[in-house]
Amino acid sequence: MLMHIIADYGTGDLAFAEVVQRIKLHLPDAEIHLTPVPPFATLAAGFCVAQLGLNEAPAGTLIYHNVAPREDDAEAREGNAGERLAFARLPTGVRVIGVNAGYTFSFVRDLAEEIRYAAVPREGSQFRSRDLFPQAAAAIALGRPDALDEKVRRSDLPSVPANRIAYVDGYGNLKTTIVYEEGGRAGERVRVRIGDAEQEATASDGTFAVESGRMSFAPGSSGWPGADGGENRFMELFLRGGNAWEAFGRPPVGSRIQIVRG
Repeated sequence: MLMHIIADYGTGDLAFAEVVQRIKLHLPDAEIHLTPVPPFATLAAGFCVAQLGLNEAPAGTLIYHNVAPREDDAEAREGNAGERLAFARLPTGVRVIGVNAGYTFSFVRDLAEEIRYAAVPREGSQFRSRDLFPQAAAAIALGRPDALDEKVRRSDLPSVPANRIAYVDGYGNLKTTIVYEEGGRAGERVRVRIGDAEQEATASDGTFAVESGRMSFAPGSSGWPGADGGENRFMELFLRGGNAWEAFGRPPVGSRIQIVRG
């Protein structure tokens, strides 16, 4: 069984090792792949969930994600309580288990065949993704009838915010929530503002359709099938021969993007 772990523990952090160890205790046959995202970046986690879960995957693939900023309640907490663990079954057959926090389920909200809460306490450990959730994830993966609780109301899940940075890849390319249809005409020059930084970019149909040293505003490599049979594609900011993230001053995931035309 292929199992993706998406979390904000930090690349190479001990927390990843501890969670893997606990999951393997309950699912010894799991083949685990780690995908780190920035601290508390629920938008990046949700983007990764969709990219991995809504595209073709081996039978039995499981996604386990944990980005839990505990922002559902600003008051003091008893027992380190936080957002609840939830489960989604996607049209690809991929199963998603993770904390329902921020935008973690937003990209799959309208495409999931089923979204339910897991039958596991939301409190009891500071490190719930190690101490409480792996056993619950294993129970769901093994199909135990008592592993799931009530349905999650889709109206309670936030929609994907428009015009934001969703994910920064290892090359510094900025994957955005700007849909392909809003990208602009090929060859059009636009001004892109993120925070206090501004760069000129060329709208194009492909990221490499600009000369070296120039910024491209083009549909990226990420995307997945839509409910209508089409494909959901998002625009990407790509600095050919450079690093777009660095050029914009290293903006955090979730930063608003303003496209100025003309």
